[in-house]
Amino acid sequence: MRILIVSDAWTPQVNGVVTSLQALISQLRGMGHQVKLLSPGDFRSIPCPTYPEIPLVWNLWRVGPAIRAFQPDCVHLATEGPLGWAARRWLKKRNLAFSSAIHTRYPEYVSTRCPLIPLSWGYAYLRHFHRPSQAVLVTTEHLRGEFFARGLRQLKLWRKGVDCSLFKPLPVAGDAQSDPVFLYVGRLAAEKNLDAFLSLDLPGLKRVVGDGPQRHALQQRYPRVEFCGYQHGHALAEAYQQASVLVFPSLTDTYGLVMLEALACGTPVAAFAVRGPLDVLQQGITGYMHEDLGAACRQALQLSREGCAREAAKQSWTVSAHEFLAEQPLLDGELYMPSVLLT
Repeated sequence: MRILIVSDAWTPQVNGVVTSLQALISQLRGMGHQVKLLSPGDFRSIPCPTYPEIPLVWNLWRVGPAIRAFQPDCVHLATEGPLGWAARRWLKKRNLAFSSAIHTRYPEYVSTRCPLIPLSWGYAYLRHFHRPSQAVLVTTEHLRGEFFARGLRQLKLWRKGVDCSLFKPLPVAGDAQSDPVFLYVGRLAAEKNLDAFLSLDLPGLKRVVGDGPQRHALQQRYPRVEFCGYQHGHALAEAYQQASVLVFPSLTDTYGLVMLEALACGTPVAAFAVRGPLDVLQQGITGYMHEDLGAACRQALQLSREGCAREAAKQSWTVSAHEFLAEQPLLDGELYMPSVLLT
């Protein structure tokens, strides 16, 4: 098939949405499908005023012609940003079917950054955006139930995976407790709740891999923490391998791919007992979840690295890609029909 994916999130951004889409596109192309991604790099954009790493496309009138030029069999809207809205508007006007996805807890993120905006407004925004979608893809059964309770419909399961050829344990594991390294990987932004981790009194070293709008403030506040910036590929895998525990302090993530990547490298996870960690971790086997994050960190040190890697190896991107394909409507609303020409 000819598959078009529209996303406001793409490289050089580093986040779970980009990681998921990169893995998906690689798998789909490996299956023989033709995949095109429409991203901010294909258009003119300006930096987001409160988050300059995120580009906002402004010449949105070019989105429709770009869709028509590719002649896709199906279209997937990965994000609810300007590009997603422009593609949605063009498709809906022509009564063409599409799928969409909820990758992040957008309402919670907005409320964290702008406390004056009620959570209910964010969910009204999500309901409006996804209402015409034939299939709204979510990562876990828990999220499907939660979003259904918030009034979203057509919710389908699309589980994420991990690249075990890249993220794998060291041949010989070191003694994690002799000089523990507590690692955070991800964006440095308010919604990630970094202070809950960095303020803890823990033995050994705290290391942060990632970047974002809070980096300067956090470095000033926590001078003893090692800030490494973004890491990719083998360098990122090595950061996981060298860590004793991955600390995941977020209270709002829908999933948290970094947890799977860490586990594949044999590194257990410490987190709060909230959605995301609850969907990824097995308490006492691959991680510890506790309302006291410091206690979870210390308990996670006791876990078997071999057990963590063994559990992570059960999840692959190939299975994830097949789940994605199974929920894709063709533009006329049918599944796996011959190519539909656009006019």
